Amino acid sequence: MAWLRDAVLQCDRQLIEILARRRDLVIRIGDLKKRRGLPVTDPQREATVVRKAAVLARDSGLDEELVRDLIWKVIASARTRQFILDEPTE
Repeated sequence: MAWLRDAVLQCDRQLIEILARRRDLVIRIGDLKKRRGLPVTDPQREATVVRKAAVLARDSGLDEELVRDLIWKVIASARTRQFILDEPTE
């Protein structure tokens, strides 16, 4: 059983690494949008991302609602981080 717990821990580590990588990519996208004078947030795009994630979840046999909630939280976190990065420093 210990090896299974170790495998779960490894999955958790990979999940954290993937979330961090996604965050970094989203921040880069936000920076590019700002440089081009585009709005950083795009509610339609966000909804599309969530819908696609739900389809992927269903296709993988995962709980779609869980994945929707997770992706919305990840998006909200990225938005919050982007706003923090946009605040002027004194």
